[in-house]
Amino acid sequence: MSGAYDESASQEETTDSFWEVGNYKRSVKRIDDGHRLCNDLMNCIQERAKIEKAYAQQLTEWSKRWRQLVEKGPQYGTVERAWLAVMTEAEKVSELHQEVRNNLINDDFEKVKNWQKDSYHKQMMGGFKETKEADEGFKKAQKPWAKKLKELEAAKKSYHMACKEEKLASTREANSKGEASVTADQQKKLHEKVDKCKQDSQKAKEKYEKALDELSKCTPQYMENMEQVFDQCQQFEEKRLSFLREVLLDVKRHLNLTENQSYSTVYRDLERTITTASAQEDLKWFSNTHGPGMHMNWPQFEEYNPDLTHSISKKEKSKKSSDGVTLTNVSTPVDHAQAGDRGSVSSYEKNQAFTASTEWSDEDQTAPNSGNDTNGGSNPFDEDVGKGVRVRALYDYEGQEQDELTFRAGDELTKLEEEDEQGWCKGRLDNGQLGLYPANYVELI
Repeated sequence: MSGAYDESASQEETTDSFWEVGNYKRSVKRIDDGHRLCNDLMNCIQERAKIEKAYAQQLTEWSKRWRQLVEKGPQYGTVERAWLAVMTEAEKVSELHQEVRNNLINDDFEKVKNWQKDSYHKQMMGGFKETKEADEGFKKAQKPWAKKLKELEAAKKSYHMACKEEKLASTREANSKGEASVTADQQKKLHEKVDKCKQDSQKAKEKYEKALDELSKCTPQYMENMEQVFDQCQQFEEKRLSFLREVLLDVKRHLNLTENQSYSTVYRDLERTITTASAQEDLKWFSNTHGPGMHMNWPQFEEYNPDLTHSISKKEKSKKSSDGVTLTNVSTPVDHAQAGDRGSVSSYEKNQAFTASTEWSDEDQTAPNSGNDTNGGSNPFDEDVGKGVRVRALYDYEGQEQDELTFRAGDELTKLEEEDEQGWCKGRLDNGQLGLYPANYVELI
C-alpha cells in the first residue's frame, strides 16, 4: 500500500514543464544544436555546389561533342547555325551554373563558417563558452527554489506517512471494539495510539504547509531569475535563426537564375538565332554552292596550239575515235564569296565525294577501275592530269583530317585531279605529301 501511495504522488509531480528542476537543459542543449546546425547548413550548401559544378561540366562536355558532330555533319546554312546555337546556350548556361557554384562556396558557405566561428567559442576543457554560461545561469537561478522544493517534498512525504499511520491506528481501534478477546487495557492503548498519530499528523501537516508557503514565496523570484537567463538564450537563438534566414535568402538569390539578366539574354539570343533560320536561304546557298547555280566553264572549241602540251588518256583516245572530238581540261572556278559562307566543306561531304559515285558514261559503269575509282565527282571526259597543274594558295588552310593538306597563302603545289562535286581537289605538296584541299583556296599559276 505504501508503494502505491508513493507512486501516485510521483505521477502528480511528473510534468514536462520548463519550470521543473533540470528541464532548463533543453534550452542549454539548443545552443549546442545551433552549432551543429551550422555544420549541417554548410554541408547542405557544399553538396548543392557539387551538383552545380557537375551539371556545368556535363553541359560543357555535351556541347563540345555535339558542336563537333554538327559542324562535321551534313547540315548547313542558317539551320546549322540555329542548331549550333543550342550548343552555345549550353556553354553560356554552364558558365552561369559554375558561377552559382562559386557563389555558394565563396559567399554562402564562407558566411556560415565565419558566423559560426564568431558566435561559438570553444573552451579548453571542451564545450562552448555560451553553453557553459547558460547552464551556470540556470543553475544559479534554480538552486534556491530547488532547495525549498526538496524540503517541501520531504515534508509532504512525512505528512502522508503520518496520515497513513493515523488511518491504520484508527482501523485497529475500530476493529478491536467488536472483539471479546481485546481487554480494556489493550483498548485504552489502541485509543492512545490513535490520539498520538493524530497529533503527529497535525504537526506534519503544519510543517508541510509551512514548507509549501516558503516555496510559494520563493517562486516569483525563481521565475524572474529563470526568465532572465532564458531571455538571454532566446536572444542568442534569435540571432542564429535570423542569420539562417538571411543565408537561405542569399542561397535562393544565387540559385534563382531567372533573376540573372544574363540568363534571360541567353534564351533571347537562342530564340533570335533559331527564328532567323531560313529554309529558302539555305536552299539558295546549296543551289549556288553545290547545285545548278554553280559557275561552269562549258567546253568550247579550242584551236590547236603547238605551245601547249597535252597528255591524252586512253579513255579520251577511245572517246576521240568514237566522237571525233577531244576535250581538254575543264576547270571550274568557285565563287569565293559563296564558298566563304561555309568556310570549309564538312568531312561528311568529303566522304560522300569518295563513296558516292556519279557515272556519266556506259564505260564508267562497266569499268569502274578505269581511272575514275577515287571519287564520283571527276569528269571522265577530262584529259589525264597525272602530271598535274601548278597552283598557288590564295589563303592559309589547316588540314582538319589526316587526308587533308596544310599550306599557307602564297605556297605553290601541284593539282593532280580536278575539283569533285563537293568542292575538293587532290594535290601534292612539293615535299611529296598527297592529300585533299578546298578548290576555292587556290588559283592556277
